Amino acid sequence: MAWSLGMVQSILDSTLRSMRNLALMLVVASPAAAEPVTIAALGDSLTQGYGLAPEEGFVPQLQNWLTAQGAEVVLLNAGVSGDTTAGGLSRIDWTLTPDVDGVIVALGGNDVLRGLPPEQAKANLDGILGKIGERDLPALLVGIDAPSNFGTEYEAAFEAIYPELAVTHDALLFPNILEGLMRLEDRASVMRDHMQRDGIHPDGSGVQFIVEAIGPKVLELIEHSQP
Repeated sequence: MAWSLGMVQSILDSTLRSMRNLALMLVVASPAAAEPVTIAALGDSLTQGYGLAPEEGFVPQLQNWLTAQGAEVVLLNAGVSGDTTAGGLSRIDWTLTPDVDGVIVALGGNDVLRGLPPEQAKANLDGILGKIGERDLPALLVGIDAPSNFGTEYEAAFEAIYPELAVTHDALLFPNILEGLMRLEDRASVMRDHMQRDGIHPDGSGVQFIVEAIGPKVLELIEHSQP
């Protein structure tokens, strides 16, 4: 059978329409690229990265760890060196910018160093979590391992703050920000190899242990922060 120019043109038009329809179906069926979740890390010098090169700090190292796990997330460093729970409460409102989808709250260490009353710290943290809850945002509350310098009652009262408030505000809980270092059995080696000279702040390698321990819990926070 002889093919006329019109028949060839008709077949080409039909083929092109089929290809366009198939391309449209693929575009519709493909999931839209996920927008990265934005997490604010509200904390003190441990969050801020005191004494470290910028890339060695808690937030940059945690960002890299989360990215390596495939998480679509942007971390905001809201750490202020020397900050107490009162300081965190005073700046939580302007930390909660419209782009924030979740918050890590890691405060209390400086309250303990100053011997401030546990009930005062609890009230401040309660206020912080309350404001986060008002924005309907998830939170990860990070506790501390309080020393016994001020007595065992003070130590127990302070450490109890975090699990109690996590339940009250339905927040995720990571009981001890230094958990990654506490898991290492040789404490002398920890102080020598993973802490700065002040004996309070971790060095870059110490931060790495901290990040590896808390990272999975931050992944949970990211899941809760998805729109």
